[in-house]
Amino acid sequence: MDRMKTREIRIGNRIIGGDNPVLIQSMCNTKTSDTDATIRQIRRLEEAGCDIIRVAIPDMAAAEAIPEIRKNISIPLVGDIHFDYRLAIKAIENGIDKIRINPGNIGDDSKVRAVVDACRERSVPIRVGVNSGSLEKELIKKYGGHVTAEGLVESALGKVKLIEDMGYDKLVISIKSSDVLMCIRAHELIKERTDHPLHVGITEAGTVTAGNIKSAVGLGIILYEGIGDTIRVSLTGDPVEEVKTAKLILKNLGLRKGGIEVVSCPTCGRTEIDLIGLAERVNELVSRRAYDDLDIKVACMGCVVNGPGEAKEADLGICGGRGEGLIIKKGEILRKVSEDRLLDEFKKELDILKNEKSTQIKDI
Repeated sequence: MDRMKTREIRIGNRIIGGDNPVLIQSMCNTKTSDTDATIRQIRRLEEAGCDIIRVAIPDMAAAEAIPEIRKNISIPLVGDIHFDYRLAIKAIENGIDKIRINPGNIGDDSKVRAVVDACRERSVPIRVGVNSGSLEKELIKKYGGHVTAEGLVESALGKVKLIEDMGYDKLVISIKSSDVLMCIRAHELIKERTDHPLHVGITEAGTVTAGNIKSAVGLGIILYEGIGDTIRVSLTGDPVEEVKTAKLILKNLGLRKGGIEVVSCPTCGRTEIDLIGLAERVNELVSRRAYDDLDIKVACMGCVVNGPGEAKEADLGICGGRGEGLIIKKGEILRKVSEDRLLDEFKKELDILKNEKSTQIKDI
């Protein structure tokens, strides 16, 4: 796939656009003013592989929390501001790495200009966000009384032009809809009309199961068409799940190297261990950022019919039996262990592979 060529923009310690990799973003669901809870959640997200984190700034208490949060995390911090331009300015003054605004609800042009001037002074990028739920009434009317992809694009580009006319162009565009096909169409349209980096997501996608499916379909198609510089999977649930899904989408499209692929059987009447629970724990283990450099396949299989063969095809595998299982590494059976020891023994071998990889990198 040929990626859309966009401008490079620095966000904190990361760069998006150009030939840089697609970065994963998520958003805290803590109260930003509760700095301890917010920092804990961001650290969990960092460990899971999040590259950029966004927090809501609904009041001055949230804006005042930015310095404390920022000094305790390692990834760029984005402030999400609506309605009150003064919150955006305070967030910028307090060291936010990027802001997300909708100029349509931030106030009149003088207030937008005040925000733009503050961003220019500190080189803070602005994400111009438009959602299908907040599309202007005149654009809905223009396009037949409905929210359309064409209306979303026109709205976003109009807001971009407003800021560009104020002399600032460190912009990221976001056009989101909960309608998968509309979202795809909007990105296909805007691709031809801008070179600003695009933040891509299916907004309000739903709970973990439904949201994962909608996001995988929508983001998969958009990314496959070469569109997108940062992505977010929007789920009603633990934001760590958003990061896990985003990593899998990128890996399966070949847009992110490294990371462990897990194959596991669907279980049947022959299964004699708790394979579902075991597979979930294996997935949880290998999704940690600590293993992101391992570009391997692991297998978690439930019985002796297909298990040994599938596990031997993987770099590391578990093959279950009656209350026990085999640990298989690169086609060779290492040992048989009891069911309650399978995950621990699997982790031992995984860490050996990780250390071998680290040694190879150091030698290079």
